Amino acid sequence: MMHSVLDRTSMIGVIGAGTMGTGIAQLAAQHGHKVVLYDASNEALVNARTTFSKVFARLVEKGALTSQEAEEVKRRITFADTLRGLSHAKLVVEAIVEDMAVKQGLFPPLANLVSATCILVTNTSSLSVTALATATQHPSRVLGVHFFNPAPLMALVEIVPWTGTPEETVIAVAHLIRGWGKKAVRTKDTPGFIVNRVARPFYTEALRIYDEGLADHATIDWAMKELGNFRMGPFELMDMIGNDINFKVTETVFQSFFYEPRFRPSLSQKKLVEAGMLGKKRNRGWYNYALHAENAQPQKNAALGDAILRRVRAMLINEAAEAVLQKVASVEDVDLAMTSGVNYPKGLLKWCDELGVASVVEELSRLQSEYQDERYRPSPLLKRMAREGKQFYA
Repeated sequence: MMHSVLDRTSMIGVIGAGTMGTGIAQLAAQHGHKVVLYDASNEALVNARTTFSKVFARLVEKGALTSQEAEEVKRRITFADTLRGLSHAKLVVEAIVEDMAVKQGLFPPLANLVSATCILVTNTSSLSVTALATATQHPSRVLGVHFFNPAPLMALVEIVPWTGTPEETVIAVAHLIRGWGKKAVRTKDTPGFIVNRVARPFYTEALRIYDEGLADHATIDWAMKELGNFRMGPFELMDMIGNDINFKVTETVFQSFFYEPRFRPSLSQKKLVEAGMLGKKRNRGWYNYALHAENAQPQKNAALGDAILRRVRAMLINEAAEAVLQKVASVEDVDLAMTSGVNYPKGLLKWCDELGVASVVEELSRLQSEYQDERYRPSPLLKRMAREGKQFYA
C-alpha cells in the first residue's frame, strides 16, 4: 500500500474526546494540522470544546501563544459526531477505552470510510496491535502510536509497528511525530511495549520488599528518591497513577507473558484496591491525602536504603536487558524511553555500565540464591556480557 505523504497539510482525525484524545487533537492542531475530533457522545464533544477554551486561554496567559495564534489553532479543530466526519483524514488516531472488543469493532467500519491511503493508528498502551490490525480488511495500514498522558506535555511517544506494517509507513509516522516535537522510540509489538514493561519492577520489587516486612512504604520511597535520585518513590507514584490502574497494568502484563514470575502482582496492592484505597483520587492509598492527615516517616537508615535501591535497580536493569535481548527495542531507545517516558534519573543500561555489568549480575544471583525464585534469574544477555567484559555503550 502506498500512503500519501504526511505533512502539515494532512488532515488528522482523532477518535475519542477524553483526556488523551483532546490532548492529541491539541498537539496536532498546534503543529498546523486541520483536526477532526470524533466522539459518539455529544456530551464528550461539548466538554472537549470547553477544555480547549480553557487550555488555550491558559497558554495565552503564560505567553506560550498570542491570542491570535490561539484563535487560529482553535479554528483548525472541528468536531464530528459520526465517523463520516473523518473521511478526508490522512491519518486517524484512535484514543478510546482500553478494550480489545470495542477497538476491534471500530477499525473495520473506519477503514471502509477513509481513503485507501489513510494510516490508522491505535493509541493503546497495553493491547496487541497485531490483534487490532488483523481485525480490518487492510491490516497493513494499522500501527500503534502510544502517547503518554498528558499528550501535549509528555516528550515520549512509542511507535509500535506489527509484522505487517510496511517500513515506509513506520518512517512516515515517526517523521510526523518528531515534527510535533516528540521523542519517538520504536518498539516491537509485545506486552507493555518498552515503558510499561521495563518499569514494572519499580512497583513489583518495591511491593515485594514491603510484603516481606523489610521496610515500610515511606522508607522504600525515601531510598529510591534520596539515594536513587528518582523523582518519585514507587508508592507515591502508584498513588498518583491510581492503585487500580497500576495493579491492572501489572496483572495484564503478567498474564500476557504467560505468567512470567518477574511480573507477578502483589496481594497487598490487590487488597488496597479492594478496599477502595486507590490513591490521590480517593484521598487514601499507601498514603493518607486528607487535610492534616499524619503519615509514617521513613527510617533514614543508609544501609537499609542502599539495599532497597540495589535490589529494585538490579531488577529494572534486568528487565531493560531482557527487552534488548528479545529485540523489543534498541539499547538507545530503551534508555531514551525510560528517561523521557517516566523521568528516570538516567538510562538503565547506561547505569548498568557505570555500576559494572558483573556487579548487577552478582546482585541478581544473590537474590535468586536466597529466594530460589525464578523472578531473580539474571538475563542471559547480562551474564554473557559480564563473562566477556562487555558494556552496553562502547
